[in-house]
Amino acid sequence: MKNQHLDLRIVRTRESIQNGFIELIEEKGFDAISVKDITTRANINRGTFYAHYEDKFDLMKKCEDEVMLELSTIVKENFPSVVASLEKDSPIAVPSTIAIVIFEYLNKNSSFMRALLGPNGDLSFQTRLKKFMWKEIFENEAFDFVRKENFLVPGDYLASYIASAHIGVIQQWLNSGRKESPEEMAKIFSIITFNGPFFAAGLKK
Repeated sequence: MKNQHLDLRIVRTRESIQNGFIELIEEKGFDAISVKDITTRANINRGTFYAHYEDKFDLMKKCEDEVMLELSTIVKENFPSVVASLEKDSPIAVPSTIAIVIFEYLNKNSSFMRALLGPNGDLSFQTRLKKFMWKEIFENEAFDFVRKENFLVPGDYLASYIASAHIGVIQQWLNSGRKESPEEMAKIFSIITFNGPFFAAGLKK
C-alpha cells in the first residue's frame, strides 16, 4: 500500500510538471522557459524537479518519447486493418480505423500536441515524426505490401510529402479548435491520403 501511494504521488508530480510545462510552451515558447518557470507553475521545488528530470531538454525528450511510443503502439495494433480495408473496401467509403484511433489520441492529448507542433514548440519533433512515419510504414517488415521497388518517385520525397501533409492536417485541426470530431477528421484524412489532393478538391473523379 505504501509503494502504491508513493507511485501515485510520483505520477501526480510528473503530471503537474508536464501540465505546467505545456502551458508555458504555449505562453512563452520552449526556448524562453527556465526550470524556475516550470517549478513555479507546478508548485514544486527545484529538488523535486531534478529528481525526475535533468533539465528542460530532458523533460521535453521524455514527453516526446512517450508520444512516439504511444503512436507506435497505435500503428502496430491498427495498421493490419488498413491493409484489409485497402484490399476489399473503397478507402473513401469507410474512414481508416487507424486514423480514427490516432485522432482520438490527438484529441485526448490536444494541449500537449498543440504545444509540441505549434510555432513555440520543438521544431525537431516534426523531424522525429517524419522519421517515425517512414520507419513504421516503409521499413516495417510486418507491412511488406509496401515495396520500395514499386515506388514511382524516390522514397525520400514520397515520405517527406506524406509526413509533411499529414502533420499539416493535424496542426490545422489542433490550431482551429478541433471543431471536427476524430471520426470526421479520420474521413477527411483518409480521403486525402488514399485518393490524393486533386480528388479531394473535386478536380479528379
